[in-house]
Amino acid sequence: GRRGLHPELFRDQLVRSVRALGFDVVRRTPTSELQDLIDSLKPVDTGVALARFGPSGDGGYLVPDDLVGIDYCFSPGVSMESGFEADIAARGVTVFLADYSVEAPAEPHPSFEFDRRFVGCLSNDVFMTLDDWKTDKVGGHEGDLILQMDIEGAEYETILATSPALLAQFRIMVIEFHDLQGLFNRPFFGLISRVFEKLLQTHSVVHIHPNNCCGSVESNGLEIPRVAEFTFYRNDRFEPQGFRADFPHPLDRDNTNRTTLVLPDCWYG
Repeated sequence: GRRGLHPELFRDQLVRSVRALGFDVVRRTPTSELQDLIDSLKPVDTGVALARFGPSGDGGYLVPDDLVGIDYCFSPGVSMESGFEADIAARGVTVFLADYSVEAPAEPHPSFEFDRRFVGCLSNDVFMTLDDWKTDKVGGHEGDLILQMDIEGAEYETILATSPALLAQFRIMVIEFHDLQGLFNRPFFGLISRVFEKLLQTHSVVHIHPNNCCGSVESNGLEIPRVAEFTFYRNDRFEPQGFRADFPHPLDRDNTNRTTLVLPDCWYG
């Protein structure tokens, strides 16, 4: 009978054809490894109520209502919305903002201090690390802090470059993670899983809100939002009471006017 192309030759030919179209071929993440990571990120019920800070839309986030004793908030990624920072400042917190792409925060506030630099994995005229930024602003301050970070994909390098000591100072962290569909690809999974593992050394996830700007990707029974907002709460602030299952939360709001994107049930319960 007619013999087909040898599997290895067929694979090589297919890879060349895909690359000729401007794409690449990478190994897929084993489903079991991806499921283990997702399981470690399932939001915990802390018994502490969540409050919404910021507008009813993009730029608003849910955080544990536990800000007493926090003097400083660090908020890299300003863009055109400063409602979250204004609500935090109304609680008596000084807010440090940073973004090289804008000249100033979207609105002035007496408790805002702005730096025109990006946050990342090194410090120079354009970038600064979280550690250098914190030292520059509050020196050796040892009290609790809050972090809100939406920096369009630079969150991964920033977290990996941040010292464990500084991460442990953040009582609450709200981080928007981008390009999460890359978790299906083994090389990207290797990077992002270390980011989450680093955060989970001292904190637990207490809320996840998918950004409905970009939809989600599904494969092998797992669905991953492309962009999602994660709220982390330091473990010494609560006693776990199981896992949360109230998704979407009553205070959640769509980021855009596109179709609502609900957190897939593989991420909770």
